Amino acid sequence: MRAILVANPKGGCGKTTLAVNLAGMLARRGRKTLLWDLDRQRSSFEWLALRSEDLPEVSRLDAGHDDRRLPRGDSWLVMDTPAGLHGKNLAHAIKPSHKVLVPIQPSLFDMAAAQDFLGVLAEEKAVRKHKTFIGIVGMRVDTRTRAALTLETFLRQFDLPVITFLRDTVLYANAALSGKSIFDLPPSQIERDLEQWQPLIDWIES
Repeated sequence: MRAILVANPKGGCGKTTLAVNLAGMLARRGRKTLLWDLDRQRSSFEWLALRSEDLPEVSRLDAGHDDRRLPRGDSWLVMDTPAGLHGKNLAHAIKPSHKVLVPIQPSLFDMAAAQDFLGVLAEEKAVRKHKTFIGIVGMRVDTRTRAALTLETFLRQFDLPVITFLRDTVLYANAALSGKSIFDLPPSQIERDLEQWQPLIDWIES
């Protein structure tokens, strides 16, 4: 099983949006997909509870699960994490993860919160030993704005890949209302979004 951790110490940065759409994308591509919500708010699990049986299956993984019953082979685990994740809790979450995605919005507050967090991630043992890889995803980004340019400039200081920028669109919120990811919407509606997701898909599967 390959595990993907979605983490950022700041709330409201797009962790759950990224996590559920990542799970939806993997399921749509025929992968055995599990979603683990580590946040007390359980927003990802609320999304999962709304998901129709007619859609590609995303299974729920709860705390205290039996590792011996986890699927083997080409299966994926997506972990949605709470704000304020740090210290031992962060280290425990990173340990089984193959990839860590850090969603960051183009705002002063998000960049300030990410500054130290990205440094902490780079010092984690699994990252230093190249067992876990970190990627950054810009969330709710309008590339035509000054804020987007500021975010790009800010991210250049880190020796970490900036995988993609995902635009600010109501498609994500509207899809979530019925337990869908944007990948469950008609292709004609998400053509631009698919282009933005492709670098992320390539990075995850590399």
